[in-house]
Amino acid sequence: MGPQDGQPGMMGNMGAMMRSMMTQQSGMGLPFEHVEGRIAFLKAELKITDAQTPPWNAFADTLRSNAKTYQAMHEGMAKGRSATWPDRLAAQQAMLGKRLDGLKALEAVAKPFYAVLTDEQKKVADTLLSGPMGMM
Repeated sequence: MGPQDGQPGMMGNMGAMMRSMMTQQSGMGLPFEHVEGRIAFLKAELKITDAQTPPWNAFADTLRSNAKTYQAMHEGMAKGRSATWPDRLAAQQAMLGKRLDGLKALEAVAKPFYAVLTDEQKKVADTLLSGPMGMM
């Protein structure tokens, strides 16, 4: 079976399988799911102080914004894919552009936030924020 049979083809199925495997392995779900719980977890684990709250809030707000963007991208993919390969390439480029914009926005707030952390908090941040939770 393949595209000529009305099926998405091997590459379409491969993307779905990869997403499923990543979700199962991480146990965390999609990056935009449970964002408030993840933010609360990070705040508790990092032991954010009152003095650190302003840069923390900027960081958390960016995580929320990125999560909304990723959710919109996911919903757009779920509504149906374009039938043509060039259209799918254009859609992938658009998604990568949005992801890059999100990473740049996160980096902009991460630097001042990281600067106010203690050495102990930085060790925790280096561990917790290196995976999907810090990349939302």
